[in-house]
Amino acid sequence: MRRAVCNPITPAMSEQAPAKRLYIKTYGCQMNVYDSERMADVLAPLGYGMTDDPAGADLVVLNTCHIREKATEKVYSELGKLREMRDERLADGGSRMTIAVAGCVAQAEGEEIMRRQPAVDLVVGPQSYHQLPELIARTHRARGERLAADFAADEKFDALPADRRPTGVSAFLTVQEGCDKFCTFCVVPYTRGAEWSRPAEAIEAEARALASKGVREVTLLGQNVNAYAGEGGLAALVRRLARIEGLDRIRYTTSHPRDMDDALIAAHGEVEALMPYLHLPVQAGSDKVLKAMNRAHTAESYLRVIEKVRASRPDIAISGDFIVGFPGERDADFEATLQLVREVDYASCFSFKYSRRPGTPAAALPGQVAEEVKDARLARLNALLDEQRLAFNRAQAGKTLDVLFEKAGRHPGQLVGKSPYLQAVFVTAPDRMLGQIVPVTVESGAQNSLAGVLAPVVEMESA
Repeated sequence: MRRAVCNPITPAMSEQAPAKRLYIKTYGCQMNVYDSERMADVLAPLGYGMTDDPAGADLVVLNTCHIREKATEKVYSELGKLREMRDERLADGGSRMTIAVAGCVAQAEGEEIMRRQPAVDLVVGPQSYHQLPELIARTHRARGERLAADFAADEKFDALPADRRPTGVSAFLTVQEGCDKFCTFCVVPYTRGAEWSRPAEAIEAEARALASKGVREVTLLGQNVNAYAGEGGLAALVRRLARIEGLDRIRYTTSHPRDMDDALIAAHGEVEALMPYLHLPVQAGSDKVLKAMNRAHTAESYLRVIEKVRASRPDIAISGDFIVGFPGERDADFEATLQLVREVDYASCFSFKYSRRPGTPAAALPGQVAEEVKDARLARLNALLDEQRLAFNRAQAGKTLDVLFEKAGRHPGQLVGKSPYLQAVFVTAPDRMLGQIVPVTVESGAQNSLAGVLAPVVEMESA
C-alpha cells in the first residue's frame, strides 16, 4: 500500500490565498531541471508563482548538484548572499523570505548545511520534494526542521500533480532514477538511491499530457536511462511514445555503455521520432583507469557499441563525458583517452577534472593527480573536442535539416531552433513558425551553433 501524502492546504484554500513568489535556482543535470519544474507544479496550488528575482521572492529554493566540489561550494556562496538579502529585507520592514535547499547536496550534507548556514529554513532531498507543501507549513510553525529523503521514488511520482505546465515546446520527462553502477568517483548512488523505473503507462500518460499542451519534443531522463527496467526496456518505451500524436521528437540521456542493448540500437535505425543523437559517456580511454573507476566496460567494448550504433543509424551524432586526472592516471593513460576521442570523432562532449568527493571510493585511492596536471590535460582534451565539434558543425553547411523553432532570437525577425543533432540554429523566420518543425538549409556552422535560411519550399509557403 502506498502512503497517502498530507497536504496542509486544500485546493479551495489555495485559490483564495494571496499570490506568493517562488524563485528556484537549478544546478547540475537535466534531472534537476525536471525536478525544479515539478517543484513549481507542487507549489502552485499553494499560490506560488514563479519569479526571476530572488530579492522579491517569498520562497527561494536552491536545487543542488553534488557531483563536483565546486558546485557544492557555489551553493554555500549563494546561501550567504540570500541571507544578506533576507536580512536587508527584514530590516526594511519587508516580508520574510523562506530559504530551502533541495537536491543532491541536501541529501548528502543536510545536517552540515543547517550547521554551516543557519539562514536555511528547510532541507529536502531529491526523492522528497513532493513533501514541500507539508514541510513549508511545518517550518513556518517550527523553524529549522529537516526532511530526509527517505521516501520511495514511486511515492514521489504518485504525489506529483498530474497537470504539468510546460514552459516551451521541448520538455524533460523522468523515466528512471538512481544508480546501481557505483562508479568509484560518483556520489549519485548515495544521493539518488538504487535504480528504479517508472511504469510505462505513467510515462505515456505524462507524455500525452505534454503533447496535448503543445510539446513536440521530449527528452527521457535517468541517471542510467538505458537501464530502464519497464516491460521491454527503453527501446519498447521509445516505440510506445513514438505513437503519440503530436510528439515528433524523442531523445534520452544519460546512458551507460553496458546498458546499450541490441533492441535500443535497432530502435535508432527504425524509429523516426528517435533523434540521431546519442549521449554515451565513456569517461576515459585507458582500461586501467576504467577498471579503477568501476565502469565495467573497456575502451574496446565502448568502441564496438559505437560501431553497432553507427551501423544502425549512419547519420547519428555521438556525444560523451570525460574525466581527466582520475587517481592513478598516468601520461600514457591520458594519451589513450585522446586516442579514443580521435577514433570516435565526437560531435559534442562534456569534460571535467576529477573532483574528489568525500565518501566515494576514489577519494581514498592513492595516486591523486596534481591540479596543475589536471589543468594541462583538460586543456589538451578540450582543444581536441572543440576541434571535432567545430568540424561537425561546419560539415552541416549545405544540408537541409528539420529545425524545431523554440524561441525568438536576439535580432529582430530571428528565431532560434534546435536541429536533430541538438545544435542551436539561428534563422530569419516569422514568429508564426514558433513551435513548428521546419526544413532549414544550413549556411554555416560555428563552434556552438548553426546559421541557416528557410528551405526554398518553406520560403514560398511563408511568402
